[in-house]
Amino acid sequence: MSIMEDLYPSRQAETPSISERPDPVVYGDMAAISGKPLSLAELQFYEEHGYLDFAGFFSEAELRPYQEELTRLWERDDITTWPEVITEPGSDEVRSIFYIHQSNDVLRRLLCDRRLVAIVSQLLGSEVYIHQSRINYKRGFDGKEFYWHSDFETWHIEDGMPRMRAISCSISLTENNEHNGPLMVIPGSHMTYVSCVGQTPEEHYKDSLKKQEYGVPDHQSMNLLVAANGIVTPRGPAGSVTFFDCNIMHGSNSNITPWARSNIFCVYNSVDNVLVEPFGGQKPRPDFIATRQDVSPLQPA
Repeated sequence: MSIMEDLYPSRQAETPSISERPDPVVYGDMAAISGKPLSLAELQFYEEHGYLDFAGFFSEAELRPYQEELTRLWERDDITTWPEVITEPGSDEVRSIFYIHQSNDVLRRLLCDRRLVAIVSQLLGSEVYIHQSRINYKRGFDGKEFYWHSDFETWHIEDGMPRMRAISCSISLTENNEHNGPLMVIPGSHMTYVSCVGQTPEEHYKDSLKKQEYGVPDHQSMNLLVAANGIVTPRGPAGSVTFFDCNIMHGSNSNITPWARSNIFCVYNSVDNVLVEPFGGQKPRPDFIATRQDVSPLQPA
């Protein structure tokens, strides 16, 4: 067990619970916006709602080499043999490719884009490093869902992330519309922490990255969160970017349309919030899921 105080216990009690978040949402000085990418209104929106959505953040020309790289990786014959590749439940179709910030120079340039790094650094009030990165391929007709969850609950229990000082960034490489399984968030849900039930098995990640069964919220908690806050679906063309707080409740439906919904997903963590021993008592998950080795400040490209 970690020797640090556990402010966010979960998967210990027999019943779930909801508690208020003790951590800030915006760590940076909201009054010091001169020369910073986000306005005071955007900072206030993020603090209240837990996300920011920018349609068309990247141009078509900027996006093209990254789209080509997604296709190139998908078409590799040996792709499913890589340890950082996760397939869909019940098939050999690629669901996600992790660790792209370390294994792929093309995609690393995207994740180090100075505009992205400036935004997350302003929100987190510090320099950042990449905690996790991956491609999510949600192909047409058979791309499976990602059930409701708070990322922080898993990162805290299974990886040892101490505090809520990380931001997820979803970069759309295809159009996100209301039909093809887009991201759904519950605005305001980042202000509460849902403690889940169920002792996590060892090496649970081998199953949870296909379909998560531990660390998922109970129905009563979900009913309360949705009744209080509703559900929002950020949508937009390829090149759109959504930033969302590490604790916001989010998920996505399966994709039964002909249109793929593929994205690059990156988690930026504060250099002041590096991982300790997992609070759930298990051995740490592999570095391709939760970075422990390279936590030096990210150098913007």
